[in-house]
Amino acid sequence: MPRALLSVYDKAGLTNFAQGLAELGWELVASGGTARTLTDLGLPVLPVERITNAPEMLGGRVKTLHPAIHGAILARDSAADRAELGIYGYTPIDMVVCNLYPFAEAAAKPGLSQDDVLEQIDIGGVALLRAAAKNFPRVAAVCDPADYQAVYAALRANGAIPLEMRRTLAAKAFAHTRDYDTAIAAYLTGQAAAESPDPLAGGPFEVRFPAGEMLRYGENPHQLGAFFSAAGVGPLGGSLLGGNKQLSYNNLLDLDAAWRAVEGFEAPAVVIVKHLNPCGVAEAPTITAALPHAIASDPVSAFGGVIATNRPVDSGFVEGLGDLFIEALAAPGFSPDALEIMAKRRKNCRLLHIDTAFPTLDYEYRSVRGGALVQRLDRGDPAGTEWRSVGQRPPTDDELAALRFAWRAAQSVKSNAIVLARALEGGGFATVGIGGGLPSRVDAAKLAVEKAGAQAAGAVMASDAFFPFADSVEVAAAAGVVAVVSPGGSVRDAESVQMADQHGIAMVFTGVRHFRH
Repeated sequence: MPRALLSVYDKAGLTNFAQGLAELGWELVASGGTARTLTDLGLPVLPVERITNAPEMLGGRVKTLHPAIHGAILARDSAADRAELGIYGYTPIDMVVCNLYPFAEAAAKPGLSQDDVLEQIDIGGVALLRAAAKNFPRVAAVCDPADYQAVYAALRANGAIPLEMRRTLAAKAFAHTRDYDTAIAAYLTGQAAAESPDPLAGGPFEVRFPAGEMLRYGENPHQLGAFFSAAGVGPLGGSLLGGNKQLSYNNLLDLDAAWRAVEGFEAPAVVIVKHLNPCGVAEAPTITAALPHAIASDPVSAFGGVIATNRPVDSGFVEGLGDLFIEALAAPGFSPDALEIMAKRRKNCRLLHIDTAFPTLDYEYRSVRGGALVQRLDRGDPAGTEWRSVGQRPPTDDELAALRFAWRAAQSVKSNAIVLARALEGGGFATVGIGGGLPSRVDAAKLAVEKAGAQAAGAVMASDAFFPFADSVEVAAAAGVVAVVSPGGSVRDAESVQMADQHGIAMVFTGVRHFRH
């Protein structure tokens, strides 16, 4: 008679699966709560302690850690191993059905003490799964309730579980215990952050995500693509509330760029992104007031883009979209009437509710051929950064406020980045022209001025890096720009300052560069 050991925390589907095994002639061995659940159903169950001749210890911490269990799992299908088990009176175990204490969920609960979290570290379950998976040529390791039906069907059809299925189940079990141990290590590293190695100081940098979700395709239809979420949460740490279509690879990239940009503003702000570049940024007393100015920055590029806001979206904001087609909208909340309007009028627009409390990683990483690049996130100017007025005319207070907005907006634009912005009559600021992602800084300046049109006159300009020549300042001067901010640091800074002075432009150096490649 084949023997199965069942020891599960998540009891979803357990009763039907155990009933099926019993009907197929399997002997059921179970521990603790699992044994009680099956006994209550009237199933014949052999308690683990009857096999080990030892009681559960330490409040259930020790149940299955015994040679009678692990010897029975690890024994190979050989005469020698069977004989050795017989010496001790042990019977082989042919299947282990086990899932683990919910450590990740416990670690994520606010206010839970360290002692309580540590109690959710499963020891015996991990050992059971690893033993069964190691011995998959003979033993089936079943760790996912979603596999119960397939395992039962195989047993009914074949009288046994095929080797390839046991191999697949073993791989899944090892992946499960790997992710489980990774979550524990991450928690303990967080508990001892001061002692943990910095990956940018030569320490290890490991990134693992739970199973991913296949996307329709990658950047293009001929490319496969998938999305992997941290800690099993939704896209960007949020939840999808609306939209009939799945978020695409490109949608997710654009939403990430838009959210990174908008979360840098303290005042109510709106960012519109197209192909990873902001094309409109505005802040105002409300996001509804900011929206038309963000659109007006580049209405042609805004078509088919994504929008992110740092305040909850209401019906007024939705009405303000007019007939603008957008792919997705991310916000820290949506009012019921906003959701209702979007569901009726924009069924294909994906709505992403992003919890602002979701922790942001300290690092960002990108793949390169044969490896990865890792860096700390650029969260703006470092503490203690001092802006210096370097021209003959210092900026006015109003110009300085507009420069700070433009400087923040430029940090989210692909390099070379040039941003033109101006103050709004009702309060706040908005971009009026953006040039980004170009290999020539003067071309970026020309593009920003072209986008701004008549709005360039009286605007301020921000450059994410220094001016290698005075030509970008000359372009700005010809358009009527009144103040410029840049990091400075070029060997030709004096030429740029001279050009600014010649046209009465206030110039400020920050000493901080914000490249975004």
